[in-house]
Amino acid sequence: MTPATPRRSRARALLLSGLLLPLAAAATGCAATHSVASPVPTTGQAAGWAAAARRAVPPPGPVRVTFSQVQTADGSVITIATFHGPVQYVLHNGSEDPGPLAGPVTAGPAITGPGRARLLAAFNGGFKMDALAGGYEQEGHVARAIRAGLASLVIDTSGQATVGVWGHGVPVAGEAVYSVRQNLWALVAGGKPTAESARWWRWGGTLGNAEDTARSALGENAAGELMYAASMSTTPADLAAALARSGARTAMELDINPEWVQLDTASSPGGPLSAGVPGQHRPATQYLTGWTRDFIAVQAPPPAP
Repeated sequence: MTPATPRRSRARALLLSGLLLPLAAAATGCAATHSVASPVPTTGQAAGWAAAARRAVPPPGPVRVTFSQVQTADGSVITIATFHGPVQYVLHNGSEDPGPLAGPVTAGPAITGPGRARLLAAFNGGFKMDALAGGYEQEGHVARAIRAGLASLVIDTSGQATVGVWGHGVPVAGEAVYSVRQNLWALVAGGKPTAESARWWRWGGTLGNAEDTARSALGENAAGELMYAASMSTTPADLAAALARSGARTAMELDINPEWVQLDTASSPGGPLSAGVPGQHRPATQYLTGWTRDFIAVQAPPPAP
């Protein structure tokens, strides 16, 4: 990817003042290795997050993925994939990250067996564990403590998933939590981009300290459908605006930088996979052969007995 030219004068000022995350941390391909501080939500934000987190049951229909593209005011083109029907979500452990920290989990670095036969899509997870950007729990094993106030993908024991802010309506009351993937704070809350989404320097170290880089995010619409959004050159604000315009009520950033942003989809469950984000670097079979980082699989439900 050709490094993007910073488009805002504020970005240049920050570069000069040294307030950006260090380039050395950016070279890891995800967030800088530092502890993040959770912004304290206002009363209105907390109420909005809680309302958005009340579990919606996706409408019935065939299991499928649809695509749209959003061009933002500053020129970014963002691909949005929406997953429809009674799909199930599986958090997979990477061979290196979280690796052994995840514990004795069954969903490992490669999608195989029955999971492959039902596979509709797979997409990247969040920052590396040493970025300290939030907690990680897989199949009941906690690799990093789950933290209140951070955006979270919560998967229950039935494979249903919700995107929300932990401790502000997530997990949903009575939910049997199975896996949790956190990554920083919310990008979208109550159907609107958060104020935090405009502070691009707070969303992970980028190659060359550029404002624009490959980024990905995950949102949820009012119907309870999850929406994966990504571009090989965009900002957190772009992602938030595109998801909100497309109907997301809540959203979180996932991983960033070219090596890590990846979506692979099939036209029908179990079919051949193709790249979902124009310009993505990894082969579409990467999650089938095995990957070093955590990722999420989207599957059709198993056949009725």
